[in-house]
Amino acid sequence: MQDLKQRTIRGGIARLLAQGASFAIRLGSLMVLARMLGPTDYGLVGMATAFTGVLSLFRDFGLSSAAVQRTTVTEEQISTLFWINILVGIILGLLALAMAPAVAAFYHEPRLVAVMVVLAAGFLFNAAGVQHSVLLQRQMRFTALAVISTVGLIVGTVIAIGGAKAGYGYWALVAMTVISPLACTIGFWLATGWVPGMPRRRAGVRSMMRFGGILTLNGLVAYVAYNFEKVLLGRFWGADAIGIYGRAYQLVNIPTDNMNSAVGEVAFSALSRVKDDASRFRNYFIKGYSLVLAMTIPLTIASTLFANDVISVVLGPKWTEAVPIFRLLAPTIFIFALINPLGWLLFSLGLVGRSLKIAFVFAPLIIGGYVLGLPYGPKGVAFAYSAVMTLWVIPHILWCIHGTAVSFRDILVAVSRPLASGIASAGLTFGLRLFYGQLFPPLPRLVLESTVLFATFLGILVFVTGQKSFYLDLLRGLRGSSSVHEKSLISA
Repeated sequence: MQDLKQRTIRGGIARLLAQGASFAIRLGSLMVLARMLGPTDYGLVGMATAFTGVLSLFRDFGLSSAAVQRTTVTEEQISTLFWINILVGIILGLLALAMAPAVAAFYHEPRLVAVMVVLAAGFLFNAAGVQHSVLLQRQMRFTALAVISTVGLIVGTVIAIGGAKAGYGYWALVAMTVISPLACTIGFWLATGWVPGMPRRRAGVRSMMRFGGILTLNGLVAYVAYNFEKVLLGRFWGADAIGIYGRAYQLVNIPTDNMNSAVGEVAFSALSRVKDDASRFRNYFIKGYSLVLAMTIPLTIASTLFANDVISVVLGPKWTEAVPIFRLLAPTIFIFALINPLGWLLFSLGLVGRSLKIAFVFAPLIIGGYVLGLPYGPKGVAFAYSAVMTLWVIPHILWCIHGTAVSFRDILVAVSRPLASGIASAGLTFGLRLFYGQLFPPLPRLVLESTVLFATFLGILVFVTGQKSFYLDLLRGLRGSSSVHEKSLISA
């Protein structure tokens, strides 16, 4: 178990470093592309991806998580799952092609037909790399996963910027959407060196198919809940509205997606290995949960307090309409930090049925909020989104942890220290902001206020709230893991 702990810490830090690089790349590409392209370009692609995103939920049919969650997986099972993924990818690509005319008619935008046709290829690219990424995850080769993901993102970003500079407009964004997963799939194949065998009818994948099917349905319901507002805005307010809302939404979700991906991938693998040891399971979960909160709370505060400067620096002056939307959406960074890790808990314990029930209750609530906010445009929808998420968070936590090794008191303790540190650092930073006011241009002001905020938050968290030993333990674990060789967790 000590070996697992060391590999978990090392893998977690590798993923955090990679996600930090990914965050910088995504932010940098957004800064460049937002100045080269306009709201209409982003809006057109957003209209298409609102529909292809639904299909994307079926791209691996939950089989990657099912394979990681299992204690043992055979070579025959992995090969069979690979061919199932390929079949699913082909079907999804054909569905995207068939949907293209209907999507164009829905939005009254004929250019979407060609966009949907190109995006359809991405499903096959993704499907071909799913089980190879599973092998890397089961072997806990998170450094390899991190490098591949980062390289794939860089390749897609370079092509997008080149396309935008050459005058291809929204096609630059389409190219990035398709090329990045292709580059990642190539990397997964090279890293594993694994060539799938022929599928077997009695390979014993039925239980994994059931697990993956429920997981996929859960993801579908959640996706509709979190993205239906983009469909409504595109249909009733047009491409410009969804382009502006979408950039604010993307900025808010960059830290959320990166944090959940960085810690969640490692945490899910580790928790699946210790799910039969309640004490160790609880300890692993709370540490991962605390880490996500500590990284997320200052980002939430910065996005709320410095919304004007963030939009000005990242997107540029032509995106000023996104400022109030960005500020209204900012609280969801913290909300998702509270609820996303609970998915690791449920999935690693095999409680996918409970997660599905939660999704079926939550989805109508959030969609109802969108409908109420829609008459007021993007700002009304953003307010409704944040309000419903805030009201839902406590019931969500209580439902998820019921009957598990994690108690509500554990959650409160994990939240209290970084939250108290965040409130104190926010008060100090806001006071300084009032003092220096408009003395600096947006970029140096944003750098100054962010530095003060994050430095104060870290100082209070480590030295005042008693978290010093926690982070020293992480560093010791990283040093202690340097001599540990990665061993495959796949057993034949």
